[in-house]
Amino acid sequence: MSATSKLNRALCVADYLEGESSSDVRHEYINGEIYAMGGASDKHGLISANLSAELNTRLPDECQVFAADMKVHIKSDTDELFYYPDVLVSCEQNDRKSYYRESPCLIIEVLSPSTERRDRFEKFHFYTQIESLVDYVLVSQEYQKVEVYNRSNLWRVEEYMQEDVRLDSVGLLISFNAIYRRVSFG
Repeated sequence: MSATSKLNRALCVADYLEGESSSDVRHEYINGEIYAMGGASDKHGLISANLSAELNTRLPDECQVFAADMKVHIKSDTDELFYYPDVLVSCEQNDRKSYYRESPCLIIEVLSPSTERRDRFEKFHFYTQIESLVDYVLVSQEYQKVEVYNRSNLWRVEEYMQEDVRLDSVGLLISFNAIYRRVSFG
């Protein structure tokens, strides 16, 4: 996603969710503050669609795959957030709220110049606090590179530049070519 812009109003969660359900613009929620989401490039959209399609066709029915429009809710003693990951997978049967998930096993963010720092640091910090999360994946749209951060690997990165990408969270190898299908570089 492109850069987000802060709107000057603090909201409770209920008001945020109510407003978000009828808004034409998506907003992320961070401790009472909301941030409007910007648009995405063609590469970003293609990569997200490729990953969603690949996961959706290969995962069992108990797993749900969402692209861009499903929020993830993160709540701790000090923070409450709602983010819109580019791709989210939840296989928990008891994680079926209409507008958000709380127990994803896989979250994927497609990096853009305006959000890369936020995806790498802020979102990494909060996403890795989700107990059910096994893989956090960052996919470059500037060049062909996929980074997988895995819980069992103590959130250390495993980089992929051409080989199939291993996702322990869903027990799949995803073809590198499938991720970057129809995406032009250069």
